[in-house]
Amino acid sequence: MDHDLTLEDQLCFSLYATSMAINRLYKPLLDQLGITYPQYLVLSVLWEEDGRGIGAIAARLDLEPSTITPLVKRLEAAGLVTRTRRPDDERSVSVALTPRGAALKVESRCLGEALFAKAGMAPEDMIALNRKVRELHEALTSKEQA
Repeated sequence: MDHDLTLEDQLCFSLYATSMAINRLYKPLLDQLGITYPQYLVLSVLWEEDGRGIGAIAARLDLEPSTITPLVKRLEAAGLVTRTRRPDDERSVSVALTPRGAALKVESRCLGEALFAKAGMAPEDMIALNRKVRELHEALTSKEQA
């Protein structure tokens, strides 16, 4: 097998370039919503399960809690979430959606719609591709591998 792969032949570059293209597609839509892509990801985690702690949000996004805290502070300043100390553990902060933050879930559907429209892929093909990428991610991040 020839190991002199071009950049386009390397999966890591294809995933990176695709991620960048999706971010460029999303940016004007996120600007209209008044949030950044990382803030959108934090909100998405809360839309799945409201009232999560900073650590749980970080774990769900595969990021460090120190990365999440400034995002949450900006979302709080924008009136989209509230932060409260947990009574059982003063070091732990719970993050909850405000009504405005919860309402953004419906407004943010434009992101998925734009992606489907731009990609020109059948929904089932996009879902299958996403499933394969998630399987790759799980394999690469599995703690059982040496």
